[in-house]
Amino acid sequence: MGLIKRPDELQVKTSIAALIYGQPGIGKTTLALSSPNPVLFDYDGGVHRVNAAHRVPTVQIKSWEETNEVLTSEEIKEFDTIVIDTAGKMLDFMTSFILKTDPKLGTRDGALQLKGYGVRKQMFITFLKTVSMMGKNVVFVAHEREEKNGEDKQVRPEIGGSSVNDLIKELDLVGYMEAIGKKRTISFDPCEKFYGKNTCNLPSIIDIPTLLDSAGNVVKGNTFLSDVIKTYQAYQAKQTEKSGEYEAILDVIREKVESVVDATTANMVAEELKTLNHIFDSKIQAAIILQKKATALNLKLNKISKSYEAA
Repeated sequence: MGLIKRPDELQVKTSIAALIYGQPGIGKTTLALSSPNPVLFDYDGGVHRVNAAHRVPTVQIKSWEETNEVLTSEEIKEFDTIVIDTAGKMLDFMTSFILKTDPKLGTRDGALQLKGYGVRKQMFITFLKTVSMMGKNVVFVAHEREEKNGEDKQVRPEIGGSSVNDLIKELDLVGYMEAIGKKRTISFDPCEKFYGKNTCNLPSIIDIPTLLDSAGNVVKGNTFLSDVIKTYQAYQAKQTEKSGEYEAILDVIREKVESVVDATTANMVAEELKTLNHIFDSKIQAAIILQKKATALNLKLNKISKSYEAA
């Protein structure tokens, strides 16, 4: 098999990399922990704020070296999702590691120089690739921050400076949580107010279910992101299936057009092509392929009768 693959032959990634962000106390970490079989990497020291009913196995990170140690351990193999709380604090740990190993990459006030930010960006990408190669999901949690754009207020993830753009480029899903009245919602659709990324046609706004009643009793299982990931996987599988259908239709089109030898057969094939169950742009491609064959046979399309004639 060659290195160049048709769309229906592609190996589609079934794990996801996602970001959930919003205001403090809205339940971002709990939502992130609704992903499949998670382990929490607690960079923020905030696991105690998660209701005991929703806590999961946790690594209370004290240094970036511990992150690498856990990723290479046998313990990590039993989990399907790594939850990072918070993404901003994770980058801070990376910064401390970079400055400790190469002080020249920092400034006098403890910040990174431009080259240092480049090193941190590569560290982040390496982390994502490592987790992806392990076949695991990764879900980042971040607080929100407000930016002014003229008179408009925009909400962005609180992740060190321009690093937010580097992060979002690498993600499959980005969801913004907010409270609308007494309901909590999440949206993965980008808009002028907030960042979003929706790669599997999720609804524009999704209600987040209530998990505990007023007495603190569990009324619903914490499965929200697990369900979203199932939707993502089903969507990707469907897209691969559609790609296969598309390639099959193109093969039929080429076979039919190959039988064209004159104006009569060209018109017969043109009618046959209209009856196919077209997908994506196959109808347009059919017209292009047939026209190319007609040109090669010195046929022209009569614009009035819409049929081919000898030139």
